[in-house]
Amino acid sequence: MPKQDKPQEGIEASDDDANASSSTYLVPGLERGLRILAEFSAREPVLGAPELSKRIGIPRTTTFRLLQTLEALGFLERVNGDRSFRLGVAVLRLGFEYMSSLELTDFATPVLERLRAATGLTTHLLIRDQRDVVFVAKSQSHEPMFSSVKVHVGTRLPAHATVHGHVLMGDLTLDALRQLYPEGKLEQFTERTPATVEELDERVRECAALGFGLSEASFERGISVVTAPVRDRMGAIVAAITVTVPRSEISSSEDEKNQLVEAVCGAALELSTRLNYRPDASDATAALARRNAAAAS
Repeated sequence: MPKQDKPQEGIEASDDDANASSSTYLVPGLERGLRILAEFSAREPVLGAPELSKRIGIPRTTTFRLLQTLEALGFLERVNGDRSFRLGVAVLRLGFEYMSSLELTDFATPVLERLRAATGLTTHLLIRDQRDVVFVAKSQSHEPMFSSVKVHVGTRLPAHATVHGHVLMGDLTLDALRQLYPEGKLEQFTERTPATVEELDERVRECAALGFGLSEASFERGISVVTAPVRDRMGAIVAAITVTVPRSEISSSEDEKNQLVEAVCGAALELSTRLNYRPDASDATAALARRNAAAAS
């Protein structure tokens, strides 16, 4: 009987083989955990163990162990200390990573380039990764006097010490900030760095009320920035757009400073709109962006 050749590497398996292979290598616990996460939605942000057990079709004791595991990893958090849960910050972190690697940076690139052309300044897109802000896209200034800004994509800065972080944490409550910074005293970088979570919350609330953040040499000498939040279709802050001025003051003219703020807010709203965000009347960033659009028309 002739010897059969072994299957060659790279030859596609049949549908039956593929189905058998996929079922063989499924990890039941992981599958169930991911199915639990998928049950949460904007319409049902809070769910309990009994309801999830019924939907997934597994015993309540197994469901509760999975919920505890997801909670320990940060993917779920308890609501009011009982057996109800909602999505945790680790899910948001995965969303940030996805957005930064795919459509967010793709959508942001032309927006950053237009803002750079309008202002002559280097522009960046940032996201927050837990206690850091991360620069994920950049459009470098062509102006010799402004081209000294050398912050690269991938640079990380402490969120609590920078106006970028204050803008990006605009959705967080004081309790959420305390969970993020459980220590009593925050690390000091300059005399303007918030010393406590309560001081940090004040800065965050101020930026949220204004619709932008402005820093003149408060983190790094000789560097000033204007930063505005970018929101997704649910209204959540997912990123920020910033311009960098290599001076200790943005401008001695209030009119010029206001024009720069409005331009940055306009770019942030443009990117938010690309992410299907629709602002309401209370959105301070959108109000400044409209003022910028009116001035340009």
